[in-house]
Amino acid sequence: MPLLALTGGIASGKSTISGFLAAKGAVVVDADAIVREVQAPGTPVLDGIAAEFGPEVLRADGSLDRAALGARVFGHPDRLAALNALVHPAVRAESVRRFRAALDADPEAVVVYDVPLLAEARAGDEWDLVVVAHAPAAVRVRRLVETRGMSEDDARARIASQVSDDERLALADVVIDTAADLDATRRQVDELWARVTEAG
Repeated sequence: MPLLALTGGIASGKSTISGFLAAKGAVVVDADAIVREVQAPGTPVLDGIAAEFGPEVLRADGSLDRAALGARVFGHPDRLAALNALVHPAVRAESVRRFRAALDADPEAVVVYDVPLLAEARAGDEWDLVVVAHAPAAVRVRRLVETRGMSEDDARARIASQVSDDERLALADVVIDTAADLDATRRQVDELWARVTEAG
């Protein structure tokens, strides 16, 4: 079972690559989806977040108010570290459970862990390949402005808040350049798929 980590900064095209790989038959484990699940009402993680950051980070229905939490941690490395200490262990445990389930279901499966915070949280884990979606910052800013309605300043701030491109690229076994059109990205995914399946 090849286990790939797929990462990339905001608006890097990571989700597009993940979708192409899923269409080829890869089992995609989505770290963001796991984060939402482990932070659901009634979970120990959400209880810990409320205890650490105050009840103001909860909505009236008991769910997490992500904007309120984000306002408390954005630009505050110590607060972000406290949040990560609550969330990352639960995400790690659930992702490993899903990797094992995929292997049990099909020992030949290609498993892709779609993980934005690889460099921040999982860089030291054992991956068969680390795949980095990459586009220049100017391209990503344009995407954020055009597709997510951000101001240019907000887009640049979001990109600056993440690890640098150099840090992500230093982890890469494969870099998929998403700056061109979708066909170019698809061709690179085809090459990756051939490499992974032939190696397996």
